[in-house]
Amino acid sequence: MLNVPADHDSGKPSALHSPPELNRQAWEHAARRLLAKLLGEFAHEEILKPQAEPGAAEDSYALGLDEGARLSFRARRIAYGSWRVDPATITLREADGSHSPFGDPLTFLMRAHHTLGLDGATLGHLIRELSATLAADARLDHTALAAADLADLGYAELEGHQTGHPWLILNKGRLGFSATDTARWAPEARTTVTLPWMAVHTRLATYRGVADLDTPERLYVRELDAAVRGTFDDALRARGLNPEQYLYLPVHPWQWDEVVLPLFAPSVAAGDIIPLPADADADTRLPQQSIRTFLNVSRPDRHTVKLPLSILNTLVWRGLPTERTLAAPAVTAWVHSLRDGDSFLRDDCRVVLLGEVASVAVEHPLYGALPEVPYQYKELLGAIWREPLGRYLAPGERARTLASLLHTDPQGRAFTTELVARSGLTPEVWLRRLFAALLPPLLHFLYRYGTVFSPHGENAIVVFDDADVPVRLAVKDFVDDVNVSADPLPEHETMPDDVRDVLLTEPPAFLTQFIHSGLFVGVFRYLAPLCEEQLDVPEAEFWALVRAEILRHQARFPELKDRFETFDLLTPHIERLCLNRNRLHLDGYRDRPQRPHAAVHGTVPNPLHQP
Repeated sequence: MLNVPADHDSGKPSALHSPPELNRQAWEHAARRLLAKLLGEFAHEEILKPQAEPGAAEDSYALGLDEGARLSFRARRIAYGSWRVDPATITLREADGSHSPFGDPLTFLMRAHHTLGLDGATLGHLIRELSATLAADARLDHTALAAADLADLGYAELEGHQTGHPWLILNKGRLGFSATDTARWAPEARTTVTLPWMAVHTRLATYRGVADLDTPERLYVRELDAAVRGTFDDALRARGLNPEQYLYLPVHPWQWDEVVLPLFAPSVAAGDIIPLPADADADTRLPQQSIRTFLNVSRPDRHTVKLPLSILNTLVWRGLPTERTLAAPAVTAWVHSLRDGDSFLRDDCRVVLLGEVASVAVEHPLYGALPEVPYQYKELLGAIWREPLGRYLAPGERARTLASLLHTDPQGRAFTTELVARSGLTPEVWLRRLFAALLPPLLHFLYRYGTVFSPHGENAIVVFDDADVPVRLAVKDFVDDVNVSADPLPEHETMPDDVRDVLLTEPPAFLTQFIHSGLFVGVFRYLAPLCEEQLDVPEAEFWALVRAEILRHQARFPELKDRFETFDLLTPHIERLCLNRNRLHLDGYRDRPQRPHAAVHGTVPNPLHQP
């Protein structure tokens, strides 16, 4: 049955264990690096406003703290009004004039909480989330591999070495997980797991699927061996229940223990939710960076599965919204129809859209009827099955998330540097190939169809040839992150009503922000200085190459000139989207009935505007 293994024998005293990565040297190294990131991102979002240090070097800055103390550091100013802070230069100057090297972001929060405008409740939760993030960073450092070794890993294995969202400071807070949970379920644990299954009565659970998975039975044939399916059916019949009245779905063991048993207890008691027998030969899976998504490593031909986890991480509770879970296959079918009917996307770009092709949503009997309750209670139970990437890769091709290009190994070598060296191309040519793989399909969806994905580092996947040269783009999680123009376009007339009802809409002027914030600000503003430091490609040249690819695409489709102006990516300034400001000053840790969104705070210069 669905059981979570105990960590010790009940009849013996428990032993306490300290993880090997929690030592002074590892902690201080991770802390110093995270403090530099914090200063840079808070300055970018104007949560902090460092000032040039009078009489010091041109790149020297100072920042006032509470009670007269000051922090000084050196930083490069980079695109989008950003800051690249040198961790080794951060110095604390006390009010009495004494000074010493400083590298503790937790102490920084304590000594700057008035400067930051934090209330006590927010500060308390921030410290907790920051400490958890630091512990995860120390673990990653403890098991880090050289860039050359990372380049030999497969897609699923490489995910466990990534360091998380480059923009968000609190990117591995995972509030709700214990230390044991983190060691068992976090991607950096790199531990393969098996997922138990449960049966849910159709009075609570609803199934949706694309055309060739229009019934649950068609999905189960692909995802479950016949003997396992027979065992599940027999388990229900042994209780006097009819298997035809139930849907089967995997469940995260943590979610079963922490959410299903406490919150769905009446449904469990009534037999509407049934834990199913464990499969001795169950598929093994690896958690990915999103922590709730699991790739099948023993049967790569089977679907990736996405499950709700009621933990607070990177701004939101990581559940599965019922409405969007049910709509996922319909959104997949519509987006696929755009791609399949467009020769440029289909044949020239060969873009891969990893469809969310089947889903089961389970609505809570009480919370589902209460629109005013916190949104986390509307996302408690369900599953989404996503197409596996491997079936779309040609012989010799390999895939890596875009986020991996930002990774730097313990010796300071960037993963991108390793790939460029392996390709045999000059850095400029390699970058042109990268931009030519990523941008055309994203731009074509925007200009032709008024539709954008959120191509951030985790959702955008770069497909490489056998020489590690970027050749095309794959996109995942687009059902959650697809947005369409609020101004109707003729191309939207084919959109089914159920898709129209669930897709988010934005004014055309803001729709470009998804490419700016997801790709240019969220990835390229970190990649550009790496390329300058390690590949001798000046930052200005990097952005000129990006702009050139946009203009090359526009020249190919002159009939869309009015759309280039409607969805203008080359404006002098763009709105500054803020992710950390949301946590500190807007939503904090309060419950709310809708998911929070990124804050907008002023504007920043657009590096793509200048020729």
